[in-house]
Amino acid sequence: MHLITPFKALRPATGRAADIIAPPYDVLSSDEARTRAAGKPWSFLHISKPEIDLPPGTDAYSPSVYAKAAENMHKMLDAGVIVRDDKPCYYVYRIIMGEHVQTGIVASASVAEYDNNRIKRHELTRTDKEDDRVRQIEALNAQTGPVFLAYPDAPAIDAILQATVAGTPDADATADDGIRHTLWVIRDDATIAQVTRAFDALPALYIADGHHRSAAASRVAAARRSGNTTHTGDESYNYFLSVIFPAHALKIMDYNRVACDLNGLSKDELIAKISAAYTVTPASAPVKPAAHGEVGMYVAGQWYKLAIKPELIPADPVARLDVSLLTEHVLSPVLGIADLRRDKRIDFVGGIRGLPELEKRVNSGEMAVAFAMYATTMQDLMSVADAGKIMPPKSTWFEPKLADGMASHVID
Repeated sequence: MHLITPFKALRPATGRAADIIAPPYDVLSSDEARTRAAGKPWSFLHISKPEIDLPPGTDAYSPSVYAKAAENMHKMLDAGVIVRDDKPCYYVYRIIMGEHVQTGIVASASVAEYDNNRIKRHELTRTDKEDDRVRQIEALNAQTGPVFLAYPDAPAIDAILQATVAGTPDADATADDGIRHTLWVIRDDATIAQVTRAFDALPALYIADGHHRSAAASRVAAARRSGNTTHTGDESYNYFLSVIFPAHALKIMDYNRVACDLNGLSKDELIAKISAAYTVTPASAPVKPAAHGEVGMYVAGQWYKLAIKPELIPADPVARLDVSLLTEHVLSPVLGIADLRRDKRIDFVGGIRGLPELEKRVNSGEMAVAFAMYATTMQDLMSVADAGKIMPPKSTWFEPKLADGMASHVID
């Protein structure tokens, strides 16, 4: 079984990409999606967030929501707004955000290789979120949200991507947020075979984002396999929609922490306790950490630079992460926040919002202290996955985000 295979994508008809592409389903609330889709009858949000077409207050997990997604998808197909390729292809997908450019390949990735951990994960999943994705796949008979994967250094694959983007794109659109999304179709059989062989030679792929989507695809495949007496392994349900980028091209931003109180401590007491593990230095400007082991702290209108004492950095790939060190030496023992998944006293702020957002949250009185983190690296992520371990919650914030609607994987 191949690591990836080409597939017959469901994608925007010529000239319709700008009408269709939308943010990922899980980055907008229902109200935000309703606003973003207003006046846009072909926005993919009508498929990925179909509750926007039902009365406000409709439960997003109601059977009527999944039925509406299927109805909307068929409406777009019937109108010719989205079309399906007549032969299995690979697709090259480029995203441009400002000066940052990343180019990857859209493919169907092997569920079997996910199940045996050659497609490696680094996060835990929640059953309720998996259930949602399973219902969406089953209702549409398609996977519409791609799993964001990374491949290790592979110059041969990089070269194929670069050669492809020299040609005329099949879809090109700039989203509302100014991010440009471009797609090229690889139709040539020889190039398709070359791509398949190049990926088969890789030791592993790594999930960057989309753990619930990949887990849901695995569950759907298992159910369909058990119900198919003529199962061969070649059926499309044995693969899941993915966009695979070179790890060296990905941009991980900081994922920052804010806490709503100081656990009964004064600012001076807080600093004194933190000083057991970190060197604390007042700063005259906002502190954006420049290296592993550094943290910026904003409390009572003042920024501080925290530097972990080197002897406290362990070798373990999870324990040595900056987010782990902060939990181990500050959040848990000093602020009394040990369970980052459930404790309501902590919140998380993606680095795309910048350090002013941290100041705003503290200055407003909503939060008492903010911690600006050094961004987790792709090497960190791959080391954790290679060790078969799990990252702490909210360890990575990838930008730019993939667009929904550029390509979908039909489950025949």
